[in-house]
Amino acid sequence: MTLDPEESRSHLRQEDLLRLGWQGLRAHPVRATLSALGIAIGIAAMIAVIGISLSSQAKIQERLASLGTNLLTVSAGKSFSGDSAELPVDSPERLQRIEGIEQVGWVGDLPEVAAYRSSYIDPGSTNGLNVAATDTGLLSATSSELHSGSWFNDANKQYPTTVLGTTAAKRLGVVSPGSMVNIGGQNHTVLGILKPSALAPELDTSVLVGAPHAAERLGFTGSPTTLYERSTDASVESVRELIPATINPKSPNEVSVSRPSDSLAAQHAIDTALTGMLVGVGSIALLVGGIGVANTMVITVLERQREIGLRRALGATRAHVRKQFLMEAVMLATYGGTAGLVLGVGCTVAVSLINGWTPTVPPLIAALGVAVTILVGAIAGMLPAMKAAKVSPTEALAA
Repeated sequence: MTLDPEESRSHLRQEDLLRLGWQGLRAHPVRATLSALGIAIGIAAMIAVIGISLSSQAKIQERLASLGTNLLTVSAGKSFSGDSAELPVDSPERLQRIEGIEQVGWVGDLPEVAAYRSSYIDPGSTNGLNVAATDTGLLSATSSELHSGSWFNDANKQYPTTVLGTTAAKRLGVVSPGSMVNIGGQNHTVLGILKPSALAPELDTSVLVGAPHAAERLGFTGSPTTLYERSTDASVESVRELIPATINPKSPNEVSVSRPSDSLAAQHAIDTALTGMLVGVGSIALLVGGIGVANTMVITVLERQREIGLRRALGATRAHVRKQFLMEAVMLATYGGTAGLVLGVGCTVAVSLINGWTPTVPPLIAALGVAVTILVGAIAGMLPAMKAAKVSPTEALAA
């Protein structure tokens, strides 16, 4: 390849190149800003989507870590005839026999029993609450926490006492333990109020009573409706396979086993898929921004024909002109990329703080965003820069 002698002798200093590029942008500030806006929107969208998604996923992973993924719920399924099955009365004891199980809790629904704030309430106003019998192991097995008051113990579970789910307490108008509510026509003392339960949300609308008292006064047959068990992390899958046959050896198909943490894991997977889709949308916006930069540079070259001709007449080589316009395109894209980075990080922080998440924007993502803008600017400015370098000095000055 033969080099032009004038290009081999001439050299454009880096600081001069930067100054020329900056002056080219300053000549049309509004146009430069509008062109950079497309790049800014694309980068901001990508960074905001990734940052918000990572912040949300971090919260989900934190919840999974704190709540644990080793909780299984056991409930009665359907018989072969399609009728509702029942769990054996001694199901909790049978579960305890499985190796690896550490905690067991349960509830037994009382569908014929309703709870009211007082005996003067209309019997039809049940507020959609579920009255259920339970034992002392439910709280620890489900990792539920008390908002106020206390939980059942071996003494008070035998008496007319109750613990309310957070939603149940609100619907009954109970704000503190010690209040009285009417359950099955009898006043019960509120021992405590639960916090919202992440892994057992059905407890939020539950009015819980001790199993011995429920059997004596509320018609509880002793058959649990739902069992909650905690096992070691390593034995979750093996325990899951053993539970149906252990609880109901004759008809294991009538026992249903589920894992509440799977819903949180599914939410994590959905968020990841949605993030990929939105990053794709942000990439399209970035591509549109790059086309805008290329369009701007083409117009700039056409408008500055005389300037290019004058510079060539004064000794500027084709390489100098090519580098000048390429630098303008890169600086224009970098301008937009920096603005998009600030906007994207700002959106991530704002949304994270509103939702109570920890803002998460990996430095690698931010650096990659800026690098992508520089690459887009270089590609977008390549053709206009080459076009500018081919301008003939005599034709340009004569135009």
